[in-house]
Amino acid sequence: MVEEVQKHSVHTLVFRSLKRTHDMFVADNGKPVPLDEESHKRKMAIKLRNEYGPVLHMPTSKENFKEKCPQNASDSYGHKQYPANQGQEVEYLVTGTHPYPPGPGVALTADTKIQRMPSESAAQSLAVALPSSQTRVDANRNAPAGGEYRHPGASDRSQPAGMTAAVMEAGNAKNSALMAKKAPTMPKPQWHPPWKLYRVISGHLGWVRCIAVEPGNQWFVTGSADRTIKIWDLASGKLKLSLTGHISTVRGVIVSTRSPYLFSCGEDKQVKCWDLEYNKVIRHYHGHLSAVYGLDLHPTIDVLVTCSRDSTARIWDVRTKASVHTLSGHTNAVATVRCQAAEPQIITGSHDTTIRLWDLVAGKTRVTLTNHKKSVRAVVLHPRHYTFASGSPDNIKQWKFPDGSFIQNLSGHNAIINTLTVNSDGVLVSGADNGTMHLWDWRTGYNFQRVHAAVQPGSLDSESGIFACAFDQSESRLLTAEADKTIKVYKEDDTATEETHPVSWKPEIIKRKRF
Repeated sequence: MVEEVQKHSVHTLVFRSLKRTHDMFVADNGKPVPLDEESHKRKMAIKLRNEYGPVLHMPTSKENFKEKCPQNASDSYGHKQYPANQGQEVEYLVTGTHPYPPGPGVALTADTKIQRMPSESAAQSLAVALPSSQTRVDANRNAPAGGEYRHPGASDRSQPAGMTAAVMEAGNAKNSALMAKKAPTMPKPQWHPPWKLYRVISGHLGWVRCIAVEPGNQWFVTGSADRTIKIWDLASGKLKLSLTGHISTVRGVIVSTRSPYLFSCGEDKQVKCWDLEYNKVIRHYHGHLSAVYGLDLHPTIDVLVTCSRDSTARIWDVRTKASVHTLSGHTNAVATVRCQAAEPQIITGSHDTTIRLWDLVAGKTRVTLTNHKKSVRAVVLHPRHYTFASGSPDNIKQWKFPDGSFIQNLSGHNAIINTLTVNSDGVLVSGADNGTMHLWDWRTGYNFQRVHAAVQPGSLDSESGIFACAFDQSESRLLTAEADKTIKVYKEDDTATEETHPVSWKPEIIKRKRF
């Protein structure tokens, strides 16, 4: 039966097509031009192939074969063919290889076999029954008296009033979303007292490249280009101990919070573990192929992470000295590395201008941040917030963990930034290669102080540079390691108040550019 229906449909289409073709061959006097039977067949075959070939396989609509099919006929699946109701609901027959699918547990009935479109009168009555929205009321109030406006080329079929109102509401919502919004302004920054220099410690014979404060806050340790590691009393600033063993510049030092160990690394490719009870080296970590620029300890497990000029970072088991992972991916020297207990547990900054967030377990990159245009030499993690900052000559940028979402730029420190540190009060310190130090409010990015301390007497002005800085454990003192071979100690100015040192702030528009 279905095949007969399709044949009838094709014949109907061909009949109409040939009728149009016949009309083209009518003489001016209204009499048809006689065509021979063979020409008719050829034209019919060409037209059938060219114009109706692509649609011969399509399901047959009821309209096309109702003239040929007997009333109340059934198809091969037992679907009853209902006659068209003139002036009533239009019924669309569902055809195909399967009956109309019922819902779960719902049997097929005569109603589910037929898709019924609501008539225009039914739709209008449904729309009248719906509560009128404010948008529809306003539209009716503002409508022209001459009747409904119809766009040229629009369908002559009228839409239900409810559908029209819904479209108008969606359009108004879209227009409101596209309206210009007020630019965000910087909130008023928190007031921080200024920091002042109160002590300069001398003793190294070369640039002081790194600094770290021990967990008990009794002493701190520095590493220098003179190849020595020195331990100083924090309260008095006096030298307590010198450790020798590196054969080149010492680039990184850190004191463990889990054991009485000091770790150091240098440009001699060596990574050493010092036992502070015996003041001697007890472990070496071999593997880097070039100078080791930085290191950090994991806060909760016995893991050491180092970064190197060989474009890799390495993860070491502190006790066994085994290299757990080699973190490959950077294309230039890795200048800084930081660890944290939460994911991502390792963050590296490189001279290839990128920052990478690493999966410690897999030893693979989670995220690569490419926003910086120049080398990233410093990264710092906020001690309380789930955020971090990175320093580069183009900008200081703040990011949000775990995916490295960009927060804001801290612009103004136009120099090679070697070091960053932050305390719990939200004071961010950036130290640069030209000896300048900027202090920022972490939340707003407001630069509340700029410091450029004089070099040590006997040094050249060109030896003005800050290589590392750190707060002590009480966060009341700030220590900087500098190119004039000194360690400078800063503390907050106790005499400063908001009246004597007001915040010169105005609600400027924030420029949150990614690049």
